Amino acid sequence: MEEKEAFDGEGMLQAQAEIWKYMYQFADSMALKSAVELRIADIIHSHGSPITLSQIAAGIIDSPSPDITCLARIMRLLVRRKIFTVTPQSDGGEALYGPTHMSRWLLHGAELSLAPMIMMENDHRALAPWHYLSNCVREGGIGFQKAHGREIWDYCSMNPEFNNIFNDAMRCTARITMKAIMTGYKDAFCGVGSMVDVGGGTGAAMGEIVKVHPHIKGINFDLPHVIATAPEYGGVSHVGGDMFKAIPSADAVFMKRIMHDWNDEDCVNILKNCQKAIPEKTGKVIIIDVVLNPEGDGMFDDTGLVLDLLMIAHTGGKERTELEWKKVLEEGGFPRYNIIKIAAFPSIIEAFPE
Repeated sequence: MEEKEAFDGEGMLQAQAEIWKYMYQFADSMALKSAVELRIADIIHSHGSPITLSQIAAGIIDSPSPDITCLARIMRLLVRRKIFTVTPQSDGGEALYGPTHMSRWLLHGAELSLAPMIMMENDHRALAPWHYLSNCVREGGIGFQKAHGREIWDYCSMNPEFNNIFNDAMRCTARITMKAIMTGYKDAFCGVGSMVDVGGGTGAAMGEIVKVHPHIKGINFDLPHVIATAPEYGGVSHVGGDMFKAIPSADAVFMKRIMHDWNDEDCVNILKNCQKAIPEKTGKVIIIDVVLNPEGDGMFDDTGLVLDLLMIAHTGGKERTELEWKKVLEEGGFPRYNIIKIAAFPSIIEAFPE
């Protein structure tokens, strides 16, 4: 009787509804991906005003006879998620779909866009490791390696197509984060004569810093297969190598979303190499990474916890709380640090060897 009453309560009904919601939350990602693939945001924004479903369908590339009913159902969920707006017509005509702040993040070719990141994270090769989370608990290890037989960095080096998708995603997030950094941290670059971006990808971040601060001698440092696809940036030299062996010398080390890819032991080794690369008294390491706040209610606190699981799936690394950062920094030779919040999901962690 007690068990029946427990399942009949309003609280259990609400709990059931929540579980159903979380069970199918992947559909939000798939609808978002379809919007990017179909360039729905681009079609709506290009008109400059809300448009009908028929107009959206007519703008879809390489689709002479799109299924408008299917499109309508996808749009219904995206409107519910506030990606787009819909306005019914009082005269009974077709409803008009309009843009929102969120839809602007789906635009192709925009200076600030999350479209490449959406495509990468929802690529079937990036999704496969998520199915191995429970295996990671039982056996340890990295989801990506279990799914694909090798770590993500080796996989990228052997698969040029996925490597390009991955690099495009990193470039788009780099632009977003760098905009926040250049606004919220700009004065801290003034006294730096040279800087090495460790794990800098194809060099977009270093290029942005040097463009605004041309007195800095910029070094973009990453694995050789990554550097091989890097374009030229004025004032930036590309150097291929391995951060676990040695890091090029500079006044400061810049690491954006690198440390979270590695476990504590690896991070300590990276920091020790950073310490060797910078001046003992005046050098510093600038880390751009998430500082987790598991009980927080900030706009990115929930995303931080999801990103921590992404690290289990993709890299074997982790997102860290301030206390976890403090431990890693001290063991790596950086007893003093500052945390600076910026208008993005990561924070800036300034670390000093003295």
